[in-house]
Amino acid sequence: MGSEGPKSVTIHVTGFKKFHGVAQNPTETVVSNLKYYVEKKGLPAGVTLGSCSVLETAGEGGLPTLLKVIEESSAGNSSNNGQVIWLHLGVNSGATKFAIERLAVNEATFRCADELGWQPQRVPIVPEDGGINQIRKTSCPTESILEFLKNKGFDVTMSDDAGRFVCNYVYYHSLRFAEEKGHKCLFVHVPTFNRVHQEKQMEFVAALLEAIASTC
Repeated sequence: MGSEGPKSVTIHVTGFKKFHGVAQNPTETVVSNLKYYVEKKGLPAGVTLGSCSVLETAGEGGLPTLLKVIEESSAGNSSNNGQVIWLHLGVNSGATKFAIERLAVNEATFRCADELGWQPQRVPIVPEDGGINQIRKTSCPTESILEFLKNKGFDVTMSDDAGRFVCNYVYYHSLRFAEEKGHKCLFVHVPTFNRVHQEKQMEFVAALLEAIASTC
């Protein structure tokens, strides 16, 4: 048989635009610059950075855009038998470190209206999944990813609470889509640039791509 080459992994990345209380969303900047950054830095063999999309910070009203991005990128990977992974980045304005989110909850309770004016309270994100206590977990090996990033010197933690705002809303839907399509999905929260500067966040996301590719 001979030795096999590196496994083929395509990672699609999304971030968010500004929202109430966060005039500059670091994930918009990071995702917008990621292709250029990765071209300069390089990625491990077999790893491809797919689409880099910035989403409106909206739940129900932003769902068609999320679906469109996933469908278009999935179609682009139809001829590739490798693993497809969706990486979603969101900001936690009160955080001082990066956080790997292990799960999403089937509950939309928005502390303020999203950017399209929607403010649900205790609403199931996907009613056919059951009530608001239903959860979906990522199939990515979060402990291995955490260890990889800590070994690289990043201040990162594990989280079982992605909130109940747009980040959790998008994560829940994406986990569901990933399961349907045989893909994998992960959400990671980042601090604001006031807490962790832009260059460090770019370095972190590049290392995160490497961690995902080597463990998922």
